[in-house]
Amino acid sequence: MSTKQQYSISHWPDTEELQKRLYRLANELPIHQIKRSKMDEYLKHFDEKCARSKKITDRAKELIPGGVQHNLAFNYPFPLAITKADGAYLWDVDGNRYIDFLQAGGPTLLGSNYLPVQEKVIEVIRESGPVTGLFHEYELKLAEAIHEHMPSVEMFRMLMSGTEACMAAARAARCFNGKKYIIKIGGAYHGWSDQLVFGMRVPGVGPLDAHGIPAGCYQFTNEVFPNDIDALQKRLEENEKDGGTAAVFVEPLGPESGTRPVLRDFNRNLRDLCDRFETLLVFDEVVTGFRVGLGGAQGYFNVKPDLTVFGKCVAGGYPGAGGVGGRKDVMSGFAAGLAGGPGGKRAFVGGTLSANPLSCAAGYFAIKAIEETGAHLKAGAAGDRLTKGLVDIFERNRLPFVAFNHGSICHMETGAAMLMDIKNPNIFKEVGQRKKVMEEMGAALMAEGVITLAGSRLYCSMADTDDVIDDALDRLDRIFGHIEIKQG
Repeated sequence: MSTKQQYSISHWPDTEELQKRLYRLANELPIHQIKRSKMDEYLKHFDEKCARSKKITDRAKELIPGGVQHNLAFNYPFPLAITKADGAYLWDVDGNRYIDFLQAGGPTLLGSNYLPVQEKVIEVIRESGPVTGLFHEYELKLAEAIHEHMPSVEMFRMLMSGTEACMAAARAARCFNGKKYIIKIGGAYHGWSDQLVFGMRVPGVGPLDAHGIPAGCYQFTNEVFPNDIDALQKRLEENEKDGGTAAVFVEPLGPESGTRPVLRDFNRNLRDLCDRFETLLVFDEVVTGFRVGLGGAQGYFNVKPDLTVFGKCVAGGYPGAGGVGGRKDVMSGFAAGLAGGPGGKRAFVGGTLSANPLSCAAGYFAIKAIEETGAHLKAGAAGDRLTKGLVDIFERNRLPFVAFNHGSICHMETGAAMLMDIKNPNIFKEVGQRKKVMEEMGAALMAEGVITLAGSRLYCSMADTDDVIDDALDRLDRIFGHIEIKQG
């Protein structure tokens, strides 16, 4: 079988057993954490070895809220200032080298700053500049490459971010079928637009994160719990009495890149229900698109969504990474100028820098490089090796922590802050405690030379050779040898 048709997920975990273990971890008290004396050593490392980072980000706080511009950079005890990225590694301004399991939040499947793509992108912008405001051939080349691998994407509209793409998908769905409700699978992140900052991270929280947003902005947004098909059917039935459901949004591996993993047949059941209620199914493949495989999670599950949201990998780690694609009859509502979809209806979207030559060329050449190298398979194999090593470390140290992966997307749950149950009467007290454990775990990892997403998610890339993974596991082993086992 061609690597174009293969997927990085070598096996599907026993989701029901995994859910039981994650539930136990999220409800276990007291929380196991790094011994205080060792944690103090790790924190001292930052004062001694990362002084320039601290100086720069302290100055930045005077002009930038929080001192950094991106949520991923809000690291404890202070943000690192990165000066170089190459393959599997990052370097900070103090000269410290780190194994990079953040990979910019997921987009750099080929490894950071992949030279063959970089050189081709530079050639394009030397000729046209990064933006012209007019059409460029690479807009077509990128759309053709996506359609080749994901046939459900009959038409594609490039945007600047996954947030914009989710906004556009919701608008296109409502324009197409005239229905008004959007249902999202609770706990997922679909960007920060007013209507979708709802039910984030912990299912059931509804608008608790919706500060600065008038209630009317999310009055037509619903959420249902992951894997609860009965609840989804009930919500669809209720919405039919009041304007209907335009679309159901889902991260196909589960909320937060599979942090809450879904059952193997969940997406198939979603497809069946959406067909029954004449509701559009939207796959948010911001993370899974090309990382799970060139055919995305939809190819892996063999489930055809009506619309697909892209981000991150769609520009190969370069800026301007966003877009939405899908059925021609739905996508036609995005037609430029005064044209529109069925009945002349038009779902308005804009963006002066959208579909610029830099972004489209970067996306096209990145997809071609993934084809040629089988990057998704190499990254998936690295994820398997990393996860197996973590499981061995946890078992050897008799720790209740949980490690699992979907190919190159690896999860290492220790504090389980994002896995708590909204029904827990002490959730707001405990979530703070668990968040602190995650922050300290992230700090310990950085002190040992490993960068992750929030100390719990690790994205592998093609650059992660066996030697890189084994080096990382040695560093992780040192950390988990210092966990204080507390008795309840």
